[in-house]
Amino acid sequence: GFLTNWIIAQHPGMFRAAVTQRSVSNWISEAGTQEYTPQAMREEFGGTIWENHDYYWGRSPLKYADRITTPTLIIHSDRDEITPLGQGKEFYYALKINGVETEMVVFRGESHGLSRGGRPVNLVERLDRILEWFGRYP
Repeated sequence: GFLTNWIIAQHPGMFRAAVTQRSVSNWISEAGTQEYTPQAMREEFGGTIWENHDYYWGRSPLKYADRITTPTLIIHSDRDEITPLGQGKEFYYALKINGVETEMVVFRGESHGLSRGGRPVNLVERLDRILEWFGRYP
């Protein structure tokens, strides 16, 4: 997910369509909603979000959302405790504001592990949505 967000922001027009799932779009809000210890923040980002704000923001796809042109399907689960639903919503609204064709699908009652351990009906729907999305942009 994060890498999909990052590459479509850094290379506009490279892809005809994208699907991002359970993805981080903003490292500042991600760090602010997770149980990251100050030590973990320092190891991953060279400091806490207050000590190294620019580093976190500079590595957040959301910062570059105004560059994105790729039609993007965002898939998220409402019970994802690893990457909160807000991450997907931030990216969705940024793309909408910037005129990018986008849709967001939220799977109710599912977690971060939707693609590996979700309810069978949701596993099928997820794959159907992905195939349908890419089918629009051959």
